[in-house]
Amino acid sequence: MIKRERDSKFVIYQVLYIFIITVLALKGAELDLNRVALEEETVDISVQDSLVAILDSLYALGIDFSIQIDPNVVEENKDLKDQLASLDKKVKDLNKKIKEMPPPEEEIEEQIKLQSPISLKQTFMQNTWNSATNNGSVPTLIYDPDNPSSPIVTIPPGAERKFDLKNQTEVIIKFGTQEERVKVGPNLPPEVNIERVTTKMNASDIYVKELQRITAFTVTITDKRPNQLKVTFSGPISVNGPQRDSKGNLVYNVSLRLAANETQYDDWLERYGDYQEADGRYKANFFFTVVDERTQDRVQVGDSFFFTDFSK
Repeated sequence: MIKRERDSKFVIYQVLYIFIITVLALKGAELDLNRVALEEETVDISVQDSLVAILDSLYALGIDFSIQIDPNVVEENKDLKDQLASLDKKVKDLNKKIKEMPPPEEEIEEQIKLQSPISLKQTFMQNTWNSATNNGSVPTLIYDPDNPSSPIVTIPPGAERKFDLKNQTEVIIKFGTQEERVKVGPNLPPEVNIERVTTKMNASDIYVKELQRITAFTVTITDKRPNQLKVTFSGPISVNGPQRDSKGNLVYNVSLRLAANETQYDDWLERYGDYQEADGRYKANFFFTVVDERTQDRVQVGDSFFFTDFSK
């Protein structure tokens, strides 16, 4: 009995195998049964005998074995073939488009760009000293474009250095494998401003003795590099200064210094009395001359004292 059950299972498994092969042939593969029949001689005869023996065993066990082929299989198979044909056409079109596309350019690994070690707010000036701070992690070298073989200055990381520039219009900053060009601005001439700070010369009677006791004018000199300026003055004046204001400008206080007594005043009138104004006042001029010793820029500005007598 046990042997009979084993034989039944074996036969059933074999039949299922044949059924699956048959379905695959009809649904998914272009298997021409006529072609198989015509080429029967290519099949091993032992295989045929085995299939016949399996079918005979199945019938001997009383199992009604038959394979029913759905009449719609051919139509379904046709639909499947149409879908496969459409898909095949799309694949071919896609392949054609891919072939027509230009080959992708090789990506070149971009070198990491270092941030400029010199502040973007940094400015450089011609014909004077300059300073720069290296905020980067590599040494920074500053070159004259006309002399790229020798740096003007080398600034270690985190350090500040002073250096002189002449009439360069730009410099080259090199750091790592990178470089930048930075404009160099002109060193502008100094500005000289004279301001009257007393109202005593607005009166009808103005006395030299009083003007010599007070500050009558302030002279303010503005320049980016005041330390390289040479300041001189002329005229009958007394000058106190310079002091620095909150912006770093040079400030001078100016008083009249015309005569220590009546006699000296009379001597002055004999020499300069012709400078008397139409309204009867006398005028004494003074001048401030400022020279930039690096650029040789020269600026001269003057003003005047007015008075009517030495004293009351």
